[in-house]
Amino acid sequence: MSDSALRCVLVYRLEKGGNAVCLAKYDHTYEASGGASSGRDDAFATAVESIVSNDPPVGISESNKIGGFKVVQSDEHQVTYGCDKDGVCCAVITGNKYQSRVAIGCLNELYTDFMAKFARDTKSAAKNSLSKKAKTIMKTVSEKYEDPSKVDKTSKILGQVDAVKGQMQSNIAGMLKNTEKAEVLNEKSNQLNEQASVFKKRSTDLKKQMRWKNLKMTLLLAAVCIAIACAIIIPLVNKAKAITGNGGGGGNP
Repeated sequence: MSDSALRCVLVYRLEKGGNAVCLAKYDHTYEASGGASSGRDDAFATAVESIVSNDPPVGISESNKIGGFKVVQSDEHQVTYGCDKDGVCCAVITGNKYQSRVAIGCLNELYTDFMAKFARDTKSAAKNSLSKKAKTIMKTVSEKYEDPSKVDKTSKILGQVDAVKGQMQSNIAGMLKNTEKAEVLNEKSNQLNEQASVFKKRSTDLKKQMRWKNLKMTLLLAAVCIAIACAIIIPLVNKAKAITGNGGGGGNP
């Protein structure tokens, strides 16, 4: 799982032998959901304790200031930690997409607020003895830095750019979809035009065929009528001629 969530903040004391002792821890993810202690903070504390002990921050020269920051990532988590000259170490566990510069800002603020109230206690406090006392401080810092875009202008701008980019991609996708629809409509229109042309040609051919058929029927009917008329008129004419011829022959001596 890859995300940019803030999971847990922790404060350690580095002993002279190099071992890290957890003085205070706060599981922000679980606490923010309204639950009680889940025991996950103990697992976080143990894991970070091992990381800090094996690879402690180096190169710290200024007093009352945290430095020597290091970042360790796994598939799901990112641990960012730093230490002051006296061995007080602050760490934050986040998702591996959480910006390291924002995590360092979180550690600087956690260190300043924590040391303002518990600077003396860090030298001799027992393991986990300051978790309850420092809960308000750690909770306040965690809530402030749980959304990187609210405390980091660069993250905010990048977030806005991503939002605009997403909107542009959505608009382009919509335009492409509309273009595809327009192309489909144009193709269908062309098909309809072709079908209309074919229909018009066929209707014209059919019209010509019907005209020729009607003409042939008319000629045929005319021929039949003429034949019938001839069949009636010719015998009558012949009969009339015969009658006329017989009458003229009877008047002679």
